Amino acid sequence: MNRKGYSTINNYVKRTIRLIFGLFLYALGSFLSIQANIGLAPWEAFSMGGSYLTHISYGNIVVISGFVIIAIDFAFKEKIGFGTILNAILIGKFVDLIQFANIVPLMSNFWLGILMLLLGQVVICVGSYFYIGASLGCGPRDALMVALGKRMPKVPIGAIRGLIEGTVLIIGWLLGAKVGMGTVISVFGIGLILQFTFNLLRFDVKNIKHESVADTVKAM
Repeated sequence: MNRKGYSTINNYVKRTIRLIFGLFLYALGSFLSIQANIGLAPWEAFSMGGSYLTHISYGNIVVISGFVIIAIDFAFKEKIGFGTILNAILIGKFVDLIQFANIVPLMSNFWLGILMLLLGQVVICVGSYFYIGASLGCGPRDALMVALGKRMPKVPIGAIRGLIEGTVLIIGWLLGAKVGMGTVISVFGIGLILQFTFNLLRFDVKNIKHESVADTVKAM
């Protein structure tokens, strides 16, 4: 193998490590938000509600729903990358691993719950910085938002995201997931925290060009 080949492989190894580290942080932040015990964010509520209904672990519900959404994304002809697939698998499995390790206590104090929730949101945003920056494919839920945005061009993308998250939140709530002050903070706070984090890290998500699985295979 020539120097160019080694350089390409080395590049993909580094990007894959970055991707996996980012997904682990995202899972940790998600679990911190759950253990805050003051109300779940929309997708966490959806997955927790699914877990209550089926008695399947929370992490496995995240994996299953991730692949269902990938199938929808594929039907909408959105770009599916290795990062998209690993996103669907690893976040849920990392959450199960963190839960099994029993290293994050369940909060019983409201104000400590607020602090843990905010910490979880920051960790999610830092995780997003790492995994999005790997440019190996956006997450299944982000791809779904983009796909619906293309099909409803007159509807603001924020409204589409709100519609998706509002729908999954209602489903999760109907299935018994806890909704409360933490839900409000998650819905309205995550955007501000994400923007602050990306600005602090000088990260412009609009400059990221994601690769599909075919693009990555071809480059390798």
